[in-house]
Amino acid sequence: MPDISVTDAVVRGGVVAVLRAPTAGAFSAISEVLVESGITALEVTLTSHGAIEAIAGLRRQLPEHVVVGAGTVLGADDAKASVDAGAQFLVSPVAVAGLDGLGVPCYPGALTPTEIVAAARTGAPLVKLFPASAVGPSYLRDLHGPLPGLRVMPTGGIQIADVAAWLTAGAAAVGLGGPLIGDAASGGSLGALADRARRAADAVAYARS
Repeated sequence: MPDISVTDAVVRGGVVAVLRAPTAGAFSAISEVLVESGITALEVTLTSHGAIEAIAGLRRQLPEHVVVGAGTVLGADDAKASVDAGAQFLVSPVAVAGLDGLGVPCYPGALTPTEIVAAARTGAPLVKLFPASAVGPSYLRDLHGPLPGLRVMPTGGIQIADVAAWLTAGAAAVGLGGPLIGDAASGGSLGALADRARRAADAVAYARS
């Protein structure tokens, strides 16, 4: 049975920082800045070289209240390797069979109403709305009219300035990748990263106030 407290932590934080880069070498320093700035859920994408090792390192490095998951999980082998390394949740841009049964929550990707409902009916505690930039907060608001129980995590191309709009439209949490991480993984300013992270955390607080 997946640990529901992990999903509760993701939802409570409101923002999942999506760490994607050619290599995961800078993820340790980036994660420290994100957590110090109020971001408490991190997704390490498996397209980043060294991602599995980074997941294990972050689990050792970061405080217990921070949850660390694996992203872009496209097969059972990657899912098992991620969980063995300490991933507390698994995220995919699509619906992938065979990712459950590992004791951690899985958040499949979907876009259309039919796909989202089908994913939710598998028991997924959150459905990743992807790519969110192809639609917008009003799309989620419209979905919640006839489908008020959906727990959706929009991800993909979301700007920090749009976080509050997505949350007030009914998102359970929001995934932020490039607009949050910026150039921090390639030597960019960690101070600028901290500023972006604080603005994202402030947007969550504003939307929920």
